[in-house]
Amino acid sequence: MQKAVDLFFKLLELLVVVALVAMVIMVFGNVVLRYAFNSGILVSEELSRYFFIWLTYIGAMIAMRERGHLGVDTLVRRLPRAGKKACLFVSEALMLAVNVLFFIGTWKMHELQVTNVSPVVGISMIWVYGIGYVVAAVMGLFNIGVLYRLLTGRLAEEELVQVVESEDLSHVVLPAGPRPEGAPR
Repeated sequence: MQKAVDLFFKLLELLVVVALVAMVIMVFGNVVLRYAFNSGILVSEELSRYFFIWLTYIGAMIAMRERGHLGVDTLVRRLPRAGKKACLFVSEALMLAVNVLFFIGTWKMHELQVTNVSPVVGISMIWVYGIGYVVAAVMGLFNIGVLYRLLTGRLAEEELVQVVESEDLSHVVLPAGPRPEGAPR
């Protein structure tokens, strides 16, 4: 199962790279065409916007898996183990609820988006906004996984804090409790 998950996220990382490269090519090409030839490619403007939407959501899924989302962990790190567990439970349960709402919202907008066609490319807008299904399902499964591991006691102490306070410290796992004077928080 873990191999399938790893392969899925490698595919997502590849999609991020492809979308980013395509966006750069389309936007740069349009700039050159407008500056040099006073023309442009309309499709590239619309597609680059759609790629950006997908890129954002796919990046959020990857960041969630890598526990790369930023948050404020100053208080949680100082709590005893039971307090950390309670905060993690509330946090994951709220995120799961939001993912359920996101999925339901995408479902309710599905019929409208299927019939709504993009003005230039001419594709159904569900191809753009349907990413809500994927994001809500993947992130919801991660929330359920963390809640399951929390409730069965399979989370290590350092996993009880799921966010990092600073991008500079995202690679450093600091122990809980008091820190020496001048240590990063």
